[in-house]
Amino acid sequence: MNNILKIFLIFFLITGCTLNKNSKFWSKQELIKKVQENRVEIFKTENALSDEFNPNLKIELYSKIINNSTLKNLNNNDGRVNYNGKLETISKFKFKKIKNFFEYEHEITSNNNNIIFFDKKGSVLKFDNESNLLWKKNYYSKFEVKQGPILFFAHDNEFLIVADNIANIYALNINTGELLWTKKNNAPFNSQIKIYKNYFYIIDFENTIRAYSLKDGKEIWNNKTQNSLIRSNKKLSLVIVRDKIYFNNSLGDISALDINSGELIWQTPTQNSLDYYIGFFLKTSDIVADNKSLFFSNNQNQFFSLDIETGRLNWKQKINSNLRPTIINNFIFTVSLEGYLIIIEKKSGNIIRINDIFNGFKTKKRAKITPTGFIMGNENIYLSTNNGRLLVIDIHSGEVKSILKIDNKKISRPSVINKNLYVIADNSIIKLD
Repeated sequence: MNNILKIFLIFFLITGCTLNKNSKFWSKQELIKKVQENRVEIFKTENALSDEFNPNLKIELYSKIINNSTLKNLNNNDGRVNYNGKLETISKFKFKKIKNFFEYEHEITSNNNNIIFFDKKGSVLKFDNESNLLWKKNYYSKFEVKQGPILFFAHDNEFLIVADNIANIYALNINTGELLWTKKNNAPFNSQIKIYKNYFYIIDFENTIRAYSLKDGKEIWNNKTQNSLIRSNKKLSLVIVRDKIYFNNSLGDISALDINSGELIWQTPTQNSLDYYIGFFLKTSDIVADNKSLFFSNNQNQFFSLDIETGRLNWKQKINSNLRPTIINNFIFTVSLEGYLIIIEKKSGNIIRINDIFNGFKTKKRAKITPTGFIMGNENIYLSTNNGRLLVIDIHSGEVKSILKIDNKKISRPSVINKNLYVIADNSIIKLD
């Protein structure tokens, strides 16, 4: 990259300027294009998979383990979820449209079948299984409300932990919504939150993972990994296995820490470290773990399996996806950003089957459609998209059974709570039986 572009980009980042398209300077789109044109790629990204493979192969799942919910998994693996509903809309809980909803990954949380989410002003909402509002709490100042806080949640039976994209972190009594304590960080948050024993763990925007006490919010330890000048809004991911915590940062590094001390055990980079701007373009899926390996992919056409003890590469496949994969038995299920359902053999990394599940969309429309997430039910896969559709896909054959219109805009990855399926739009939570 030439020196003039570097100097301009640094000036742009320091001043925080928003350049409109009529200005004499570059617009955001033009700046991104310039950066992309000047990126130095030592390891070229290979082309994404774009053909079916063994599309008629039938897959049998023998696992008897069926989960009742897609929430609160320390290893991020949802497995098979106890859902086989009719997909008829039962109710909608509406709220004022959330600004910049589409820039973040949103998840609802649940406590005793009660749903918890937030609105555009940062109010925490708790409503029952019939969509009746139980309580609504807001602890933001007028200035903070104007910033449009985006909230992230985790909870146990007593504490509801809330973190946001304007550097606040606080705890509420999960039954009453009463504020228990609040802290201010020096950087915003945009990651999963994991609660383990009496502590919780989260990553901030400076790629620093922090451990806090549930009781009073006291910081127990932190570990700062390499920061990037700019980064995407893709939520960072954590998993906890046998008193070790594994997480990714915005540069694609995967790190393992001792969960009690925060000391580094190993770190594995997955991207070219000379590419200073990769954090802006890289979007990595949630990490999913079993007892032996970590599995994750990204939008740079890379799917990885790492040894959980050493961080060494087990295998790598050419799959373009930032969606959370699912492990069932010896199979890994994922969906590429181009609309292909891909099944991988977990130990070897060999691809077993590829089905084109977007072949029901017209060619021109298909180019604009991307998946936003999926879950595995008793018999079907339920996949959401950025144009408000929900695809029902037969696990056994890979065939699309139906495509339901839920909304006209992006909807979240589905969640299952108490045998009901939920998706989130920018102004409502939609519940289906």
